[in-house]
Amino acid sequence: MLKKRFSFVGLLVACIISCTVLLGVGAYWLNAHVGSASEIFQVAHTMQLIQQKFVGDVDREQLYAGALRGMVKELDDPYSAYLDKQDYESLSTLTEGHFGGVGIVLGMKDKKFIVVAPIEETPAFRAGIKAGDQLLEIDGKAVQDQDMMNVVSKIRGKDGSVVELLVQTGNNEPRIVRIVRSEIKIKTVMGDMKDNNIGYIRISSFSESTAADFAAKYHELENQGMKATVLDLRGNPGGLLWSGVGVAKLIVPKGPIVSVTEKDGRTLTEYSELPAVKYPLAVLVDNGTASAAEIVAGALQDTKAGKLFGTKTYGKGSVQTVFKLGGDTALKLTMAKYYTPSGRSINGIGIEPDEVVEPADERGSNQLSKATAYLIQQMQNEK
Repeated sequence: MLKKRFSFVGLLVACIISCTVLLGVGAYWLNAHVGSASEIFQVAHTMQLIQQKFVGDVDREQLYAGALRGMVKELDDPYSAYLDKQDYESLSTLTEGHFGGVGIVLGMKDKKFIVVAPIEETPAFRAGIKAGDQLLEIDGKAVQDQDMMNVVSKIRGKDGSVVELLVQTGNNEPRIVRIVRSEIKIKTVMGDMKDNNIGYIRISSFSESTAADFAAKYHELENQGMKATVLDLRGNPGGLLWSGVGVAKLIVPKGPIVSVTEKDGRTLTEYSELPAVKYPLAVLVDNGTASAAEIVAGALQDTKAGKLFGTKTYGKGSVQTVFKLGGDTALKLTMAKYYTPSGRSINGIGIEPDEVVEPADERGSNQLSKATAYLIQQMQNEK
């Protein structure tokens, strides 16, 4: 009987010790990765007080979402965001190549919302919205101090509904642009054969199908007798990094394409295995060329596989990853910076083209003419 009692006491002591150790480990982990127990308690206590004492109606889910948004906003990073169900669905459809809205891609510079580029053949494009325009108001309400996802969600809406944007081009007077929303379906790759056997390929953004569509168009033009290539990345706001890498592997010679460095210093480098560049290549860029488009342009410039014509690019050299949080919500977080093959970071700087060519008209036809003349000269030199 005494043995059983001591066995029970020993078991109880062992359980208490185990629980204490686990609690200690848990407290250490929380303190190291989340915050001190008192900080966590403050958050929980605040939620409790709001729900119990606030005189108005309280939606607990909205409170949690607001807390998460506020947490991410404190990072002061325009590309990181908490995505609620609607935001997450919108992001997913965008990378798949279709979404609802007006057809502009926004960025942020000096805490101002700037149009990276209007997407071709969309309501915003037809309404005259231009790369570099500053967005001031949506439906009469200022966008200053709002987060990116909130602004984007206000621009998007049902097919056929109207949104009024107050935008400013350079130092001109702000103007109201009234746009009817529609379903935006993006064909990201277009191209045809120009005179002198010069293949022209335009990439408007980088979605899931872009690399495969580019390969198909590239080989189609090869079969038609292509001897040189113009790659048009003007107004391309970027998109999926791996899609840009997929395109680069077809036109960048053997070696590094891009290096991505995370917070802890770990670096992942993507490589091309292409033995050699097949054809002379000219690349068109402008201040609407951003993100994945800059990865391609930077790799071509550093490896001298292509010559860049146009104006300085946008300068987005960071990489975002989407982490699912459950309940169809997610966190989009900037977790790395990327570097061109020569080790350049273009974040906030952009890429200077090899030959600066300011557009002489809306279509920048003189930029294409300069690129074409260069390719003709290159083909003559190879004879």
